[in-house]
Amino acid sequence: MKRGEVWWARLDKRRPVVLVSREEAYAVRAMVIAAPVSTTIRGFAVEVKVGRSEGLPRAGVVNCDWLVTVPKADLIERAGRLAPAKVRLLDDALRFALGLED
Repeated sequence: MKRGEVWWARLDKRRPVVLVSREEAYAVRAMVIAAPVSTTIRGFAVEVKVGRSEGLPRAGVVNCDWLVTVPKADLIERAGRLAPAKVRLLDDALRFALGLED
C-alpha cells in the first residue's frame, strides 16, 4: 500500500478510495486515512478528477472534504494509482479542505 493508490474499500457500500496517509503509516498502522471517490462532480476546490487512467470504471472525483479512516482489512482490491501530477493536485485539495494553506 502506498499514498496515492486507488483501492476498492468496504465503506457504506463497496466504493473506491484514494489512500492519503503518510507513507510510513502503511507498514505499522492497522488503519489508513483515505478519501472516497464520488461520481457526483461539483467542480469544488476539494475535488480531484479521476477515471479510467486511475483504474476506475468511470469518471469521478476524489472528495477531500470526506476523509475516512479505514481498516486495512476493508481494502478489498487495488484498482490503480494517481500519477505524480494528480498526487500534487490531491495535496493541494487536502490543504484547501483542511485549511492548511499558506
